[in-house]
Amino acid sequence: MKNVLVLILVCLALPCLSQQVEPLIFREKTYDFGDIEEGKGNADHEFIFTNNSGRPVKIVSVQASCGCTTPGWSQNPIPQAKTGFIRASFDPRGRPGYFSKTLTVTTDWDANPIVLQIKGHVFNEGTDESNDFSVANGNLYFISSSFNIGKVFINRSAAEKQFLVMNKGTVSIRLLEVMKPPYLKVEMPASLAPQEKGVIKISYDGQLKNQFGFASDNIQIKTDDPGYEAKSFSVFASLEEYYPTPVGEEATKAPILFIKEPAIDLGRFRQSDLIDKSVAIVNNGKRDLQIKAIQSNCTCLTTELNKKVVYPGDSSMLKISFKPQNRGGTQLKAITLYSNDPRNPVQRINVQVYLEE
Repeated sequence: MKNVLVLILVCLALPCLSQQVEPLIFREKTYDFGDIEEGKGNADHEFIFTNNSGRPVKIVSVQASCGCTTPGWSQNPIPQAKTGFIRASFDPRGRPGYFSKTLTVTTDWDANPIVLQIKGHVFNEGTDESNDFSVANGNLYFISSSFNIGKVFINRSAAEKQFLVMNKGTVSIRLLEVMKPPYLKVEMPASLAPQEKGVIKISYDGQLKNQFGFASDNIQIKTDDPGYEAKSFSVFASLEEYYPTPVGEEATKAPILFIKEPAIDLGRFRQSDLIDKSVAIVNNGKRDLQIKAIQSNCTCLTTELNKKVVYPGDSSMLKISFKPQNRGGTQLKAITLYSNDPRNPVQRINVQVYLEE
């Protein structure tokens, strides 16, 4: 009777285990276009993924939540450890304001769909968008409280993005100077008359910053706005290297980063425990794999890699240490690896742990 009970429990647990397997590992599942000018044509983005399932996986269909979004995808089955793409092409014409659209991806792996999201803000300088300027900083109003540059490549020319501003006051405001880090360049109107809109242009030099991963900086704009002369803003960016898609002989020889366990459930622990786990980082390519940087999204999560250069067919062990630091309940954290894998240079390890009091 006991053996039968154990067998039943194992069978019940198997679906749960299979659900934890993430067959396609995406660099990101949400992409923010930021501000899109309506008259500049379609905005395109490719969601790049790696097949982590252990067998070839085919994209069966991709359904967009709106006719304004045209999907595209890899048509052939994606072999194990190889990459594919889901493309989203958003048409901003006639759609001013904020938008959030989804792409529902179906594969031949199982019946569980994968949902991707694109979002952003469509503006047209020829229309009245004063209602979109809802974030006040004195008498200057913005669409957002911070400036998100998005993806910046540290081996290419500076990334540039525009942000709208409006003077909702009753007198003109002069924008006098800006305090900023040396890798940021800020262009702004000399002044804004009452109810006038303008553009603040920020250029982010990734080569000068020379850092991988998420970065947060601060700029301060000095104005003559009475009582609100100094205006501080956060500037966000995600820095990585750019690699062209390899073709021909380069495609067959390129390094391939493969994470054996991209989704880790550490289990249940007490808040006083120190939790360690090692994950194998494998090079399935034919050239040396270089791990350029590793970044976690929490100070509670630290890493130690025994080899930064992984030869073809070899592996490196990544030691992950989790310190609860008075946290409790379910914790969901992530580690991002940056490498010279040209198809998939940015990959993530999702870490889950439950902490008991």
